Amino acid sequence: MHKQAPLTAPHSRRHFLASSSMGIGSVALSWLLNHEQAQAKNPVARPELEKKVFDLKVKPTHHPARAKSMISMFMQGGPSHLDMFDPKPMLQKYDGKKFPGDIKYDNAAQASSKVLGSPWKFKKHGECGMELSELVPGLGEVVDDIVLMRSMHTGVNNHGQSIYAMHSGRILPGRPTLGSWLTYGLGSESENLPAYIAMVDPGGAPVLGVDNWTNGWLPSLYQGTVIRPKEPRILNLNAPPHLSGKAQEKYLDFLGQLNQRHLSQHPREDDLSARIASYELAAKMQTAATEALDLSQETLATQKLYGIDVPESAEFGKRCLIARRLIERGVRFVQIMTGNQHWDHHTSMRTSLPRTCKRVDVPSAGLVKDLKQRGLLDETLVHWGGEMGRLPVIQNDAGVAKQGRDHNTYGFTQWMAGGGLKSGMTYGETDDFGHHAIKDKVSHSDYHATLMHLFGLDAEQLTFTRNGAEQTLIDGQPSRIVHDIIA
Repeated sequence: MHKQAPLTAPHSRRHFLASSSMGIGSVALSWLLNHEQAQAKNPVARPELEKKVFDLKVKPTHHPARAKSMISMFMQGGPSHLDMFDPKPMLQKYDGKKFPGDIKYDNAAQASSKVLGSPWKFKKHGECGMELSELVPGLGEVVDDIVLMRSMHTGVNNHGQSIYAMHSGRILPGRPTLGSWLTYGLGSESENLPAYIAMVDPGGAPVLGVDNWTNGWLPSLYQGTVIRPKEPRILNLNAPPHLSGKAQEKYLDFLGQLNQRHLSQHPREDDLSARIASYELAAKMQTAATEALDLSQETLATQKLYGIDVPESAEFGKRCLIARRLIERGVRFVQIMTGNQHWDHHTSMRTSLPRTCKRVDVPSAGLVKDLKQRGLLDETLVHWGGEMGRLPVIQNDAGVAKQGRDHNTYGFTQWMAGGGLKSGMTYGETDDFGHHAIKDKVSHSDYHATLMHLFGLDAEQLTFTRNGAEQTLIDGQPSRIVHDIIA
C-alpha cells in the first residue's frame, strides 16, 4: 500500500508490558535496535510492534490523480463487439461461408465453421466519425466523449475466469476486486455512505455472485455494499417508531461504548473492527442514503435523459441515475451489474441482442451526458463493458432465427469516458474477422494499471501484506499503462 503508517495503540506503557506476548526481553531488544539504528550509517528496519489500522479516511496518492470516482457498468455475459462496436466487412463478404482460419470454440457441440455476418448496419457518428451499429443509437450521441477500446483480451475463454480477470486481476477466486483496491488505497470522501456500492439487476445476481464485489483477503471494510434493485433498496434502513429520535441516539451511544470496549479487548480482529464500522455507518445512512436514493428530487427532463420514461430502459436508467447521485455525494466506486447471462447470446441473437441493447443504451449515454453537463465527467471515470465478446462464426446453426455466437475473450470491445481520458477516440484493432486483438492489445492487467494510474496510484506500489508477502492488484503480471488513451 502507500505503506500506511500504523497509528499508536490506545494503551498505557504498563498495559503494553503486561499484555505483550513477546515479553519484556523483546521490548529491551527493540530499544537496543532503535539505539543502534540511530548511530548506524546504514540503519536497519525496526520490527513492527504495533497493529496497522485500516479505515476509510482519505489517503494520499502516489502522484496527482485525474479521477476521483468511478462508475462501472458491467455487462455480464459478453456483449457482441462484432454487432455493436467493431464493423468487419470481411464478415459480410464471407457470410455463410467457411471461416478461412482457426477458431477456438468454447462449446464445440454447437459450433459451426460458417461465418456470421452482422445483421445490423454500421455508420459513423460524431465529429470523430466513430463507427457504431444501429443497435446503440444512444451511444452514437456521445462518441465524442468516449474512448472505444477494440483490442481488449483476457485469453481465458469462459465466463467465470474472465470475470475474475476483469474484476480482480487473476483468473482464480478469492482475490480483492478493483473497487476494493481503490477504496483501500484512497479511502472515501463520504462519512455517511459506503465507499464502494454494488447495484445488482432485478433479473438475478451475476455469475459468481458476491465474488463480483468481494474484498478477498483485504479487510472486510473494503467489501462492496449491495443496494437492492427494487424498493426498498436498503432493507431496515429506518428505526422503528419506538426507537427513533433521542431514544435511538442514546441507545447507539451506549452501544458504541460497548463495541469500543470489546474491540480494545480484541485489538487484532479486523473483521470485528469492520463490522463495528459498518454498523456505525448504517446509523449515518438513515438520513444520507434515504436522500441519495430518492429520485423524486430529479426533474422529469433528467429522468427522461436516462430513459426512465421508457419501459424497456426504465429500470437500468434508475440505477444509472442513482449512481450519479452517489458519486456526487462522495462514494468512490459504484458498480452497476446486468443480470446473469443477459449478454450471453449463444442462440436467437437477432431477437435477444436488440432487446438487451434497448435496456442499457440510452441510460448509459444519458449518464455520460448528465455527468458532463454537471461538470463531473472530468473527475469521474465511466466504464462500460463485459468479460468477453463473441466469435465471428455461427453457433447453433438451426435456422436464421436460432443463430447465435459463442464466447470470444481473445479480442473484444469496451468503452470508457471521463476521468482524465481522451475523448472521441478509437483505440486498438482486432483482425479482419474480429477474432483476435492484433494492434495495441489491452490485457486485463493493462486495464487495471491504467485505471490505477488515473486515480493517482501505482499498481505495483499499492500493496497489502498477506502471509508475509506483499500482494498487489497486478500481482507480478506483465502490465503497461496505456498512455495513448490518457489526455
